[in-house]
Amino acid sequence: MTTLDSRLPARRTPGLSGWSGRTIVAVVVAIFVLFFVIPMLWLLFAVTKSAHGLIVDNPFLPGSFDEFARNWNELFGFQDGAIGLWVGNSAIYTVGALVITLVVSIPAGYALALTEFRLRQTLLVITLVVMLIPNTALVLPIFLELNAVGLIGNPLSVILPMSFFPFGVYLTYIYFSTSVPRDLLAAARIDGASELQVFTRIALPLAAPIVALVAFFSFVQNWNNFFLPFVMLPSSDGYPVQVGLTSLLASTPAFNPSSAGAQSVQLPTLALATIVSVLPVLIVFLFSQRFLVAGMTAGGTKE
Repeated sequence: MTTLDSRLPARRTPGLSGWSGRTIVAVVVAIFVLFFVIPMLWLLFAVTKSAHGLIVDNPFLPGSFDEFARNWNELFGFQDGAIGLWVGNSAIYTVGALVITLVVSIPAGYALALTEFRLRQTLLVITLVVMLIPNTALVLPIFLELNAVGLIGNPLSVILPMSFFPFGVYLTYIYFSTSVPRDLLAAARIDGASELQVFTRIALPLAAPIVALVAFFSFVQNWNNFFLPFVMLPSSDGYPVQVGLTSLLASTPAFNPSSAGAQSVQLPTLALATIVSVLPVLIVFLFSQRFLVAGMTAGGTKE
C-alpha cells in the first residue's frame, strides 16, 4: 500500500553542490590564499633574509638564522631600543583602557538588560547610535576636549577615549537579556541579597564568557588603534607600537630614499617590526580561544 509520504517528491536539502558549488568554494579559497596566506608567508620568510636576498631570492623560501638575528639586533637597536619602549607603551594604554572598559561596560549592560529606571530605553538607543559612528570621526572633538583640560601628551589622553566601548555594553546587554534567568536573580533578592550582591555573586559569575569576549575585542581594538594616539601624543617617547611603526617606515630607504644613513632600517627589519607589533594579539587569541567560543555562542538561545 502506497502511503502519502512515499508519493510526495523527495525534499532536496539546500546547499552547494555540483560544479557551481565547487567553483564558488574554489574562488573563495583562492581569494583567501591570495590576500591572506601569501602575504603572511612572505612576511614570515622576509625576516630571515637580508635586504638583497629579499629581492633576488625566492620570496617563499626561508633565509638563515644569522640574517634573522641581524635583523633582530637592528630592530632593537633602532633609536636606542625604541621598539621596546613602544611595545611597553602599547601594553600600558591597552591594559589601562581594558580595565576601565570592563569596570564600566559589564555593569552598564547588566543595568540596561535587567533593571528598570528612567531613560533606560533612551540610553540603549544612544548606545546603538554611537556604535555606528566611526571612531576616527570622534578624534577631533575628543582632542579639543582633552586639550581644554591640558591632557594632550598625557597617557590619559589615550587611555580614557579607548575606554569608551559601546560595543561591549551592547554585547553585555544582549547576554544578560537572553542568557541569565530573571527568576534566579529574583530568588536572590527574596533571600535578602542587595542589588550589588545580586550582580557580583550571581550575574557576574554567569557572565564570565561574555566578559572574556568583551575583553578580547577591547584589547584588539585598543592595541591596533593608530589614529587616536597619533593625534594625542606629540612625542615619540609616548608612541604605542602602531604609531612607532611610522617612524620605522620613514627610516626605510625603500619607502623614503632620503632616509639612507646610520639610522635607516631595511625591509626585513621593517617586516620583523610588523610581526612584533601583532604578536601580543596572536598570543592573547591563542590562550583565550576556549573563552571566545563560549562567549560567541552565549546568548544564542533564550533560557
